[in-house]
Amino acid sequence: MITYDSRNWFRALALHKSDTVRKLFFWLILVGLFTWAIGYWEVNYLKIDKTSFVNNLPVMHSLLGFAISMLLVFRTNTAYDRWWEGRKLWGQLVNVSRNTAVKVATYLPAEDENSRALFLRLIPQFAYELRHHLLMEKTRLELDIEPHPEVPEMDRSKHIPTQIVTLMQQRIMRLYKDRSISGEQLIALNTDLSQYLDICGACERIKNTPIPYSYSSFIKKFIVIYVFTLPFGFVFSLGYIAIPVVVFIFYVMASLEIIAEEIEDPFGKDTNDLPMNRLSEMISKNIAEILA
Repeated sequence: MITYDSRNWFRALALHKSDTVRKLFFWLILVGLFTWAIGYWEVNYLKIDKTSFVNNLPVMHSLLGFAISMLLVFRTNTAYDRWWEGRKLWGQLVNVSRNTAVKVATYLPAEDENSRALFLRLIPQFAYELRHHLLMEKTRLELDIEPHPEVPEMDRSKHIPTQIVTLMQQRIMRLYKDRSISGEQLIALNTDLSQYLDICGACERIKNTPIPYSYSSFIKKFIVIYVFTLPFGFVFSLGYIAIPVVVFIFYVMASLEIIAEEIEDPFGKDTNDLPMNRLSEMISKNIAEILA
């Protein structure tokens, strides 16, 4: 995720690695050459006059332009809602992790070092494993090279976040049976633990439910057909000035679609995706400060 100052216009205007100009460069050149070819053909060979039906094409494009602009606005808003929901879920995970650590540090006796070490290990482990789970990566259990005998080996073929919550739930129930925590404290900790899987499930819903393919495909076809028919009408009224005009129109429309594609899945490795690794490291640091 790119961190930037929104008030710095000079940096915003500069090209960066996630800029859509880089991704659309070939298409921009193609659209410019196509517009030039249509202009050359109409001016030098067809010699169209003002009575031709081509003179009315801009009217059709203005009507279709309104329709496609509404589609692109809805497409971008839907994608941003998915990105923002993902960010809220990870913000909720940060808060739940801190709350659980504070309760563990408060409820458990100081001499119960084994239980403290287990929660010190598993709470940040959930964030890391959720990140890897959403990225569809296979990773080792260990976050570091230090041995952790208090944490049993997990089955990597099964749902790791669920296994982590299960281990924490089992330890909490053992503490309750040993009368190390009270019934009220058990309820408070159970409330926190249920939120971990709620967050995981909501993230999986975003990850596994993309924008319907037919909708995304229709917008792409609409943009291509719309832009590649623009030169037929614009060249007649604008001449060769239509080349930069058509290229700019294509750049705006295609950029909105590319941005929507990038942010609709906030749990990837694109430049504008959520900084899950940074958030996981922050959780690990906070939990270490609370339970150390």
